[in-house]
Amino acid sequence: MGMFDSLKDKLNIFKKKAAEEIEEEGKEAAQKAQAVPAPEKPAPKPVAKPSQPGKPVEVRKVQKLKVEDTRSDSFTDGFIGWRLKAEKIEELLADLEIILMESDVALSVVDAIKEAVKEDLKDKKIKLGANSGEVVEESLRLALKRVLKTEKRINLDEYIETHEKPISIMFVGVNGTGKTTTIAKVAYRYLQKGKSVVIAAADTFRAGAIEQLAIHAERLGVKLIKHQAGSDPAAVAFDAMEHAKARRRDLVLIDTAGRMQTNTNLMDEMKKIKRVVKPNLIIFIGDSLAGNDATEQAREFDKAVRIDGAILSKIDADAKGGAAISVAKAVGKPILFVGTGQEYKDLVPFSSKWLVERLFGKAGSEEGSE
Repeated sequence: MGMFDSLKDKLNIFKKKAAEEIEEEGKEAAQKAQAVPAPEKPAPKPVAKPSQPGKPVEVRKVQKLKVEDTRSDSFTDGFIGWRLKAEKIEELLADLEIILMESDVALSVVDAIKEAVKEDLKDKKIKLGANSGEVVEESLRLALKRVLKTEKRINLDEYIETHEKPISIMFVGVNGTGKTTTIAKVAYRYLQKGKSVVIAAADTFRAGAIEQLAIHAERLGVKLIKHQAGSDPAAVAFDAMEHAKARRRDLVLIDTAGRMQTNTNLMDEMKKIKRVVKPNLIIFIGDSLAGNDATEQAREFDKAVRIDGAILSKIDADAKGGAAISVAKAVGKPILFVGTGQEYKDLVPFSSKWLVERLFGKAGSEEGSE
């Protein structure tokens, strides 16, 4: 299956079922509408009789008519329609929760999505004859947009253009997430934008990691700063920064050992690199296919070194979409890019609009860049 295919299929099934149930309530509303009597016409305004000389004007007193509003509380003002019953909304949310949990969306994020959908639906005025599927989809779009919005936003392209050089970016993450390849993709992106790049092979715990970076550096034509396997990772990162300053390079990309978030010793080494280099940004690289595990890893790395953002790899093979939906909300840090393939060019800026369009197709005016 391809990108988000499983989640898309489940959301489509949910939309269809929800639309059918909403339309059933619409039929009830239509029946009630036919039984609602037309309100009585208001009485004409009192008209003063022509006065005769020497006599005061006589005004006829008219008793105000009391018109009882016999409409059902489920009807909206200005047009015939209805609001969804609270119990119906709860039923829909229960179905949505199952879908999101099966798609590896973090529990806290599931709750946030449900709450956003509930807030939208509980006061929504639905006209008779409205497309119920569109009503449901719009609520889902809005909920996802809210969940993916973070207080901290980083446009890495703008950041690199506007900050003092060299800019250092430290990459963290566990083994097997595609961290080394993603660093090469980031290097390629900014080489294409005319920036000079230095890569620091600060994963000195695995000789294979240094060799892998060396291959990428040679292909890309960028300088690789490396030491022997087993060397001090912080020293490698420091040397890379000194090289970049001396040669007036724009960007230093620092690879680090693929640490399990539970490995205290390796986490301490990562903290040392941060103290020595003081990187401008620390970016977590997570595997989209890891789902909830990627979200938990991002939390742990954020506790250890305060990450500034995330990049999700292998999203082209992610049928569930849990990590893409969860990481930003759970950690409060933006997803900057997603890896959509094996080529260097396959690194795409991430936004709520990008995600929503892949789940539902082109969005309306509601969608922005974030």
